[in-house]
Amino acid sequence: MMAQSEEIVMAEVRNLLEAEPAVSSQPGPDIPALREQLAILVSTGKCKEAIGAQLTQDGVKRLDAKDVKKYYKRYETHVGAKTTETFVDSFISLYTRAVGAFAPIKDVALESDLKKD
Repeated sequence: MMAQSEEIVMAEVRNLLEAEPAVSSQPGPDIPALREQLAILVSTGKCKEAIGAQLTQDGVKRLDAKDVKKYYKRYETHVGAKTTETFVDSFISLYTRAVGAFAPIKDVALESDLKKD
């Protein structure tokens, strides 16, 4: 009787060890969509500037998933930096116009000084 219960327990343990681990509930990035975005970047001709590598359309198609993620992260960083730069320039321009409304200053001189800082 004791041997049978031990065999049952051991069989259950073997089944648990052989079972596949649960798949992560969080899906990964959509590699074909990221690859498409990189292909669009290549077609604009700004690939070298944006990601630091010269790619071709065929090169994008041959990239493995790891490289697609790497280059897309670089592209996102580049777009974020450009967006931030544009936002700062717009804010400085608005600030100089607002100050210029109350004080007699040259907008161009103040704006260029603020951009340098």
